[in-house]
Amino acid sequence: MAADVVGGILLAGITLYAVLGGADFGGGLWDLLAGTTARGRAPRALIDESITPVWEANHVWLIFDLVIFWTAFPYAFAPVMTTLALPLWLALAGIVLRGAGFAFRKELSRLSLQRAAGAAFAFSSLLTPFFMGTVIGAIATGAVPANASQASLAAWTSPTALLAGFLFVAACGYLAAVYLVGEAHNRGDRHLQAYFTRRAQAAAIVAGALSLAILAALNTSSPALYARLTGRSLPLVVLAGACGLAVLALLAVGRPKGIRVVAALGVAAVVWGWGVARYPVLLPGTTVTLANAGAPQATMVAIIAVSVAAVLLVGPSFALLFGLQSHRLLGAGEPGALAAAAPAGHSGQAAAARPRQPSPNGPPGPAARAATLGMIAIAAIIRRRRHH
Repeated sequence: MAADVVGGILLAGITLYAVLGGADFGGGLWDLLAGTTARGRAPRALIDESITPVWEANHVWLIFDLVIFWTAFPYAFAPVMTTLALPLWLALAGIVLRGAGFAFRKELSRLSLQRAAGAAFAFSSLLTPFFMGTVIGAIATGAVPANASQASLAAWTSPTALLAGFLFVAACGYLAAVYLVGEAHNRGDRHLQAYFTRRAQAAAIVAGALSLAILAALNTSSPALYARLTGRSLPLVVLAGACGLAVLALLAVGRPKGIRVVAALGVAAVVWGWGVARYPVLLPGTTVTLANAGAPQATMVAIIAVSVAAVLLVGPSFALLFGLQSHRLLGAGEPGALAAAAPAGHSGQAAAARPRQPSPNGPPGPAARAATLGMIAIAAIIRRRRHH
């Protein structure tokens, strides 16, 4: 029972990272496709202003998920990290490079260097969700053995795994575009609202087509998972499709109010549909389940208690953070994003007139350092309890 609860906590953390961190990655996609410096100035400025204040906070969920996974389910964590080492390392490299690119683009003065840093940010924003998707695709198709001893290229380069990678990129782009539609609407910018509406519609169609393609591929590569997705998980699959259609309808009639919640609900339904379909198996094709891949009962209980405490402590902080962001009370002094929106020839004066603030992607802020150290401390405490 405790293992099931911890499994639900892990899936909830994955959901939060998908709907929050995923939108950050999608912002990089639209930054890449925004066009030339002049044509892409306005959309890039909106992307910068939307991402900057919440960047580090969204990645807290990745740390949370990793700590829970290796502490609670070590016998599943080890095979995944061994078999899929290459795509996981590439995804991690993407996170590091996109953070560096995003940070340095705000600080560099030469246009050529700004473009290089921007390209690193944008391309890395594609690499990370793509390789994360191939990891999920490899696990879903049963390509991760329980007794893995070496990395496998074939495990994550199957058609299903590659389709999952492209789906992750499309889903991140879809979320980002929908969120940016709402952001533009709140600012009364009809031009950018229409701009991101077209992109949200295109991304929704691509993501829907890729979802259907993956279902068809799973019918061949993993019939058991396909049967569960179209059986016990069918209500969640239908909910995901309904949310996608609702978003398209709301975009078509120009009513973006509440659209971000509907889009996030649709992506959450996909994550939970996948989780319900796999339950209680952690590694399809093996005998590794929530019950036998987990840590001792005492460790599971400790993880549940710590997770409840984390919700009580972190939840209000996130509510405050996003509340301040929605009222545009954060990042008002950031020179990079606003300078990008300034007319050519005036950006230097505008930037000089504004006080410089530390980049959120330079040295980690107090919140990020505290979250990271807290997660490490939690893992150490839980492991100590296991040994005693």
